[in-house]
Amino acid sequence: MKNFYQHLKKLTVLAAALITVSALSSCGSIPENTVFSVDDLPGKKIGVQLGTVGDSYAEEYKDQGSTIERFSKGADAIQALKQGKIDCVIIDLEPAKAFVEKNDSLCILDEEFTIEDYSICISKNNADLKDKINVALAELKENGTMESIMNNYIGDSTKGKTPYTSPDNVDRSNGTLVMATNAAFEPYEYYENNTIVGIDIDMAQALCDILGMELKVEDMEFDSIISAVQSGKADIGVAGMTVTEDRLLSIDFTDPYTTGTQVIIVRKK
Repeated sequence: MKNFYQHLKKLTVLAAALITVSALSSCGSIPENTVFSVDDLPGKKIGVQLGTVGDSYAEEYKDQGSTIERFSKGADAIQALKQGKIDCVIIDLEPAKAFVEKNDSLCILDEEFTIEDYSICISKNNADLKDKINVALAELKENGTMESIMNNYIGDSTKGKTPYTSPDNVDRSNGTLVMATNAAFEPYEYYENNTIVGIDIDMAQALCDILGMELKVEDMEFDSIISAVQSGKADIGVAGMTVTEDRLLSIDFTDPYTTGTQVIIVRKK
């Protein structure tokens, strides 16, 4: 009996050792970070959200040996980065801040990747609506509403302190404005308590208040937004969208409503 218990004890110790080795091996499967600046991108696995401007910029590195991994959601790219499946993620600064805040193992490189303006996409056949939106956007900028909306979602000292509310008794007899978006781009558009909120949502609501329209928000994949606007399923597309030459071939854009910065997210170690 004594030999039996000694044998059982040895097996227990061996099993514990194997579990420890397995755990260490699992932890070690995530490679160390090798991206410390934009200059390190050639030859790396770069994660992007499909159809975004980050996707377009990353494509330029394919000729330098980089592999581009495309994801339907930014959160999926972040998960792949944490798991070591990719080396970095190129994404807008504000969503990047939100992702890093929730993931202690990640950080944003100090070096900016690109800076661009965000605009509302609209059909080339809807010039009248485009002109009306441009006039309304100018009003929102001049009276400080746009700045107040931005501050409510961005900034340690202002976040949550200036929520947008529609004026009382707005005449909405001019119909419904259908907005196509991708609600996975915090703080521009994201879900909170099963409701889509964010900078772009409040901005669109403020536009509708000026235009005398109801706002209807349709959530869809980012790369479906332009086709939805082209086909007339949506009147406008708003999702932190940058004006590019390729997009201008098929769609039009309003005046810019804010400036966005593309950054690179990497693992801290």
